[in-house]
Amino acid sequence: MGGATGEVRDELVVALKQLIATACNRPEPPESLDEDAPLLGPASPWGLDSLDVLQISLALSRQYAIRIEDSKEARRALGSVRTLALYLQAAGAA
Repeated sequence: MGGATGEVRDELVVALKQLIATACNRPEPPESLDEDAPLLGPASPWGLDSLDVLQISLALSRQYAIRIEDSKEARRALGSVRTLALYLQAAGAA
C-alpha cells in the first residue's frame, strides 16, 4: 500500500480530515488533526478507538466506494491521515 513518504494531494487530506471528524462526531475542527499524527492508539491526539474505526470504514465505503476487508488492514490504512490518503490513492479510490 505504500509508506508514509509518498505524495498526497492536499485536497484529499482536507477531505479525509473532514470525513474522520464527521464520522467520529469529534468536536475539534478537522484542520486541528495533523496528517502525520497516529489516528489510533495511545499516541493518537483524538484517541480514536475500534468503534471509530468502524465508523470511518463505513464513511470511506460510502464516500470512496472502497471496502477495508479486516481489522489488520484497517489498522494499517488508518495509521494516520497521510497513510489513509496513500491507501486510497494506491487502491485507485481517490
